[in-house]
Amino acid sequence: MLAVLEGLWSGLVYLFRFWMDHLLFINIVLSVMIVFFERREPRTVWTWLLLLYFIPVLGIFLYFMIGHDFHRQHMFRTKEIEDAMYSAISRQEEKIIRDEFEPEDQRLRKFSDVVLMNLEAADAVYSADNEVEIYTDGREKFKALYEEIQKAEEYIHIQYYIIRNDELWQPFEKLLIEKVQQGVEVRLLYDSMGSRAMKRSDWKRLKAAGIQVGEFFPALLGRLQLRMNYRNHRKIVVIDGKTAFVGGFNIGKEYVGLNPKFGYWRDTHLMFRGSAVLSLHIRFILDWNYTTKQNLFMTDRYFQEYQGKRPGKDAVQIVASGPDSKWQNIRNVYLKMISKARKNIYIQTPYFIPDETIMSAIRIAALSGVDVRVMIPCKPDHPFVYWATYSYIGDLLAAGAKCYTYDNGFLHAKGMVVDGLVSCYGTANMDIRSFCLNFEVNAVIYSVETAERLEELFLDDLKHCTRVTQYLYGKRSYLIRIKEQFSRLFSPLL
Repeated sequence: MLAVLEGLWSGLVYLFRFWMDHLLFINIVLSVMIVFFERREPRTVWTWLLLLYFIPVLGIFLYFMIGHDFHRQHMFRTKEIEDAMYSAISRQEEKIIRDEFEPEDQRLRKFSDVVLMNLEAADAVYSADNEVEIYTDGREKFKALYEEIQKAEEYIHIQYYIIRNDELWQPFEKLLIEKVQQGVEVRLLYDSMGSRAMKRSDWKRLKAAGIQVGEFFPALLGRLQLRMNYRNHRKIVVIDGKTAFVGGFNIGKEYVGLNPKFGYWRDTHLMFRGSAVLSLHIRFILDWNYTTKQNLFMTDRYFQEYQGKRPGKDAVQIVASGPDSKWQNIRNVYLKMISKARKNIYIQTPYFIPDETIMSAIRIAALSGVDVRVMIPCKPDHPFVYWATYSYIGDLLAAGAKCYTYDNGFLHAKGMVVDGLVSCYGTANMDIRSFCLNFEVNAVIYSVETAERLEELFLDDLKHCTRVTQYLYGKRSYLIRIKEQFSRLFSPLL
């Protein structure tokens, strides 16, 4: 045994010496790959080069953990092929091109080019028969979710980024097991990184109870998860093809305000009835098929069009994006909506690290007299991301944008409302990670009624906010300024 340990130690020492002796060569090889073989924005390239040359050991470690792009096309090629399955898109495109786009409210006609862009770039089917419910409180959201699950007769399909085995999850698990015992199919898809607090025994217990479980992008070494990129950040629940949920709430006690670190949790979640349910279901099934290697597209009953009376009149497109997307679909929706604004733009996001194009569009809107308001949390859950966010907020103030920090707990809502006409809410933060590196899904809602309701909620949140004025921002301490600049330097990697 001692000889084995000595041999193992000698091997590790040899590897370390080899690594250190060839550090310069390794840096040169990685630098050439980053500059010439990976399609990255210039500022991201420079960030990696600075890391590799000024902090070489840490830089190489971080690159292999979160930066390398070697297998990206191979990993997601199957998903990219499956994502081309949507039908009816060409007919809707032709209708818009022939100027036959007729929304319920004629003020929405100016957004026909947004609809067309989502059809062509994101395969996002447009449906105008939806009822939308908005939830901003975790207890209300989960109460509604439980009620819908209790009604389930055929299947319950669930996808979350974070699941924790705590006082919120335990009754949820019990309910799912009850539904399985009633003959209802239950599928649960989770992200390996986001749900790493769950034990293997937890998943085994669910499988033993008859719940089908899928793990997205599993860890390489047991529970040791080194791959920070390509996480599935989507939160989708579909019940019997009749009701669907999407938004910011995960499953954990903090989402219902039971974590004293964060206090009250302010988020935004949407419940749909209508044809948008099928679009969300297809999104779930694509992820499930990729993860489990099953093919649920062979099951016809999962793809029935909405039957019966129209549940509502809200028009919706479900827009997904991720590393498997040709375009940054959700980022492009935000950019297009900002460019269409004439009266106001209300943005809520826990992380505000936009690329330069989005940043310029917001500044131009503010300089053009549009009432631009951006709301972020007053406390960090990820310190580096928070201080980078605060630095970008400072850049908007000079252009006349109004910026606020939410003081009544933690703000996790993710979305935008433009001119009281169109809204876009879902799982994507307004940051580079959500735009490029995570799998996300948002709902673009063409509805005056829903947009006005989201505006009302935003304005009500302002009662619990502190406005960040240029004077207040200028008074921040040197320590905060250092945190901002250091965090912003690494913002392309956050």
